[in-house]
Amino acid sequence: MSIHEIENNPQLKGQVRLIDNVTYAAVDGRPLKMALLEPWTQRFPLKYHPEPRPLIVFVQGSSWRVGKMGEEIPQLVRFVKAGYVVATVQHRNTLDGYPFPAFLEDVRTAIRYLRRRAIKFAIDPDRVAIWGTSSGANAAMLVALTGDDPRYAGHLYRTESDRVNAVVSCFAPMDIEDTFDYTAAVPGSELLKFCLLGMDKQKWPTIEKEMSPLYQVKSGQEYPPFLLLHGDADKVVPYHQMEDMYHKLDEEGYDVEAYRVKGANHEKDFWSDRVYQIVQDFLDRTVK
Repeated sequence: MSIHEIENNPQLKGQVRLIDNVTYAAVDGRPLKMALLEPWTQRFPLKYHPEPRPLIVFVQGSSWRVGKMGEEIPQLVRFVKAGYVVATVQHRNTLDGYPFPAFLEDVRTAIRYLRRRAIKFAIDPDRVAIWGTSSGANAAMLVALTGDDPRYAGHLYRTESDRVNAVVSCFAPMDIEDTFDYTAAVPGSELLKFCLLGMDKQKWPTIEKEMSPLYQVKSGQEYPPFLLLHGDADKVVPYHQMEDMYHKLDEEGYDVEAYRVKGANHEKDFWSDRVYQIVQDFLDRTVK
């Protein structure tokens, strides 16, 4: 038998590198982390310069606790192979004494950090999408609806913008009061409300509205395109919230498309190759 011969891959085309434990900020001495997925290229300054790629900022759902950065990484690899850099971002844990808007400030700080480090990570800072699931999708929607709003900016990398060019929302809480009513019987739900909304219950209705994307839509704004997906058998966030948000954005004349995932619960059986392809097609059209 003869020995077969194949070509080498000097530019490592098709290979994906994970850069984990990237600290983008620190609060009260606690680091805030992200992990990045990017093409695994050989970056010799005089030999190879990777072309800047559009960025996907991914926020894993966690009930506003600390999301597991690795939860979706195996699936997110396909987006790197399709031409993106992907950053999956953690934020402060509301149960540690960081109520709203701490998580929103953190996610926006992460976006500004990545724009500040665009050259290092071969990111095109003018093509940035945000994609979230559950509470992470709530954050993603709020980022899209409040771009560069100084109320939620934090204090780091303020010369950069935290606006995004597209947003993908998977089973997001669009109405916080309605979401808590829906899960009132779930153990720990009342504790989470105190941690997220503060100790003064009289202020809860105002904060719930401020934290609800459904009530943050305003006329005449420059919002990015929206992609909304939600399972119609969701036991954590009621499906009707996606429909309500879709109709609100559509009636105001904004670019929005929505998908009902038939029979799908929260996370779990929601995910499929079809869902990932819908997301990729949307991002290819809007940011790539």
